[in-house]
Amino acid sequence: MKILKLNAISPVADEVFKGYEYSENVQNPDGIMLRSFAMHDYPLEKNLLAVARAGAGVNNVPVQKCTEKGIVVFNTPGANANAVKELVLCELFLGGRKIVDGANWTQTLKGKTDVAKLVEKGKSKFVGQEILGKRLGVVGLGAIGATVANAAIELGMNVVGYDPFISVKSAWLINHRVAFTTDLNEIFKTCDYITLHVPLTPDTKGMIGRKTLESCKDGVVIINNARGELVVSEEMVEAVASGKVSRYITDFPDETLLDKENILCVPHLGASTPEAEDNCAYMAGKQLVDYLENGNITNSVNYPAVSMPRTSKARVCVHHANVKEILSKILAIVASQGINVAHMQDSSKGEFAYLILDLDEAPTPSCLELIQNISGVIRVRMI
Repeated sequence: MKILKLNAISPVADEVFKGYEYSENVQNPDGIMLRSFAMHDYPLEKNLLAVARAGAGVNNVPVQKCTEKGIVVFNTPGANANAVKELVLCELFLGGRKIVDGANWTQTLKGKTDVAKLVEKGKSKFVGQEILGKRLGVVGLGAIGATVANAAIELGMNVVGYDPFISVKSAWLINHRVAFTTDLNEIFKTCDYITLHVPLTPDTKGMIGRKTLESCKDGVVIINNARGELVVSEEMVEAVASGKVSRYITDFPDETLLDKENILCVPHLGASTPEAEDNCAYMAGKQLVDYLENGNITNSVNYPAVSMPRTSKARVCVHHANVKEILSKILAIVASQGINVAHMQDSSKGEFAYLILDLDEAPTPSCLELIQNISGVIRVRMI
């Protein structure tokens, strides 16, 4: 098996891919590992089976094209959650207190006499507020949002979370003192601080704009470490200038936001820790190997989670459209060859589905070809 690196990947992945051909120069790879490389114009060769993103967001991957070709796209939700959580906590303090402004001002005192006296005289310009007892709205309660909510509770904040798609796993992990709301407007109207932890989709793009900002409490602090496009930058600048938003802090700077008072731009540092990069690389690598060797899918953004232990002589994996009768047609072909199905699992995700068949004996190439020729079958692979 051959794995191509499109970015520098933590060396912890080297051990995961031991025995593989794994480098930046691999030709015709079976799998791809990447972080931020923009793949939208990258050729998707016929033998490419999977793409693993060492991180959560996959905006740099042509997910729809991959899906249509039966290429599984993996991400690593939660692997960098602690790193992002710690940055958000830092930004909560920076949002309430003008620490960066004060530190930058202090540097201007170099060369002046009696610095201590000047500091005492000038510090009143940088008075801020404590976060203790303030109300924090967490929009999105996935791996990162849930850990932020829990940490903020321990810091003495009153926390309310919003997530109409919260998973059972995340719900179990959230501190019982975190309140929940099904009304996003409640977050805007009642919270002193708001932090965003939702993916960028057509529905969430521009979710923070003039209309939502007008409904916010005066002096709200808004933190965005999710995706820049969740916020309409020009309208945020207006809200900050008017004082409606006391401070906007984002890990996704753009030209509109730079050099604006009370807007703090961080250079996309959310997951920029050695620990997070190691966690993401290891998780992405293990998922990729399990798929290439066993056909199991875990944490895919375009195909359903389907996995089974290997218990039979042959395993056939089928990517197919989520349409009626296709499964019965596949099974009919297998049965016509006199092959017994020992175990099977099929699941769908939107318009697409994935099937694992464990068979008592290996099917012939002609059998696999018959399955491939069924209308709606995208890819057939025998392991």
